[in-house]
Amino acid sequence: VDDAYLGGERRGGKAGRARPLLKASAFQPVVRDFAFVVDDAVAAEALVRAARGADKALIADVTVFDRFSGGALPPGKKSVAIAVTLQPVQATLSDAEIEAVSQKIVAQVVKSTGGALRG
Repeated sequence: VDDAYLGGERRGGKAGRARPLLKASAFQPVVRDFAFVVDDAVAAEALVRAARGADKALIADVTVFDRFSGGALPPGKKSVAIAVTLQPVQATLSDAEIEAVSQKIVAQVVKSTGGALRG
């Protein structure tokens, strides 16, 4: 067992590199799910990167939770579902603010991957 790995995280490394301080928020995070239809060749990581880039200040986490191909999807296409966690730091998000960020996420993923929101 590698002593550098504890609890699934890499420990140690270059001297002088410390993690930034944790910025805890007093406000409830919001999780929104999105599913996109993309070409089979598009990596799920591309969707994650695109979604994260939509609002770097508000988006705390993006994870893939489902991948599907076949069924009613056309050949050469797959559906990738992501969960996006929004973490406000100044105030609770309004429905309008959540919707605005959601639209930015969809637009960024579509632009970056050529995919479409699965409806």
